[in-house]
Amino acid sequence: MEEAIGKLLESASRDISQCGNDLRELDQVRVRYLGRKGDLAQLFKQLGSASADDRPRLGKLLNEAKEEIESLLAGAVEEGKDRLLEGRREVDVSVPGRRPLQGRLHPITQTALEIGRIFSNLGFETVEGPEVELDYYNFEALNIPRDHPARDMQDTFYISEDVVLRTHTSPIQVRVMEKRNPPIRIIAPGRTYRCDSDVTHTPMFHQVEGLMVEKNISFGDLKGILTVFVHQMFGPHVGLRFRPSFFPFTEPSAEVDMQCVMCKGKGCRVCSHTGWLEILGSGMVDPEVFKMVGYDPEVVTGFAFGMGIERIAMLKFGIDDLRLFYENDLRFLRQF
Repeated sequence: MEEAIGKLLESASRDISQCGNDLRELDQVRVRYLGRKGDLAQLFKQLGSASADDRPRLGKLLNEAKEEIESLLAGAVEEGKDRLLEGRREVDVSVPGRRPLQGRLHPITQTALEIGRIFSNLGFETVEGPEVELDYYNFEALNIPRDHPARDMQDTFYISEDVVLRTHTSPIQVRVMEKRNPPIRIIAPGRTYRCDSDVTHTPMFHQVEGLMVEKNISFGDLKGILTVFVHQMFGPHVGLRFRPSFFPFTEPSAEVDMQCVMCKGKGCRVCSHTGWLEILGSGMVDPEVFKMVGYDPEVVTGFAFGMGIERIAMLKFGIDDLRLFYENDLRFLRQF
């Protein structure tokens, strides 16, 4: 057994020296000789078969061999770590580093933030409301009773007979007016839902509703606010026009068109060769809506407007397909 111990020590010393400073190979040598099932552990098991007189001497030799192997390994590992650190110190610090990955805001988010900034500078407060809405707030309180033909204008997702996914952010104006007294000046951005999907419509989209209620608010105030918004968003030289329209919760109502940003009003495929693009709907709040929230329409007046954020983003960035916003194509998103 003494001869076996000597050969083991000689083999271990040779293997450690052959590893050089490779820390991974040194760890493999450690497991081979010092592991629970290693060569040294097998010799310790053989001690039981040695005579009682030889056992103490052989045990001492085995422990000395173990200590020597551990010492050789520790020295080689320490030298390997020093070499590794020395190699790292030789890094050329003048070489340019790797640029960290840079995230970007989605173009819809960028547009929503820009809209919020413009109206905040005009004194409007941003408020939010539930996306799962009661039929009462989504329709009835906005002067759209159950038998009103205007309900056919909005393809609604019904959760139950009285609960819907909101089709616009207009219900928020009712909820705010129920809780506050005039003056009110708010915008309400958020996700909205309708059963529609093509190049200009998606089942989920983003909208901004605006509301201003005080004494002596006129249609002129509405035109002034929206003109400032359009010029802030698209530039001071963009033309603007208001066309008579119909919305159940405003009277009179108007749709707002801006000069086509693609052809500068000359006429192109995007604007159907009219030179104009519709961007939002607006109007004076219908007195019936004021009555639903307990306001006296003889005392206060106000205006409301609503716009699709995707629509504004498409015009601002020159995008011709709404679905590009939701395909998560990095080639598209990196442009913004």
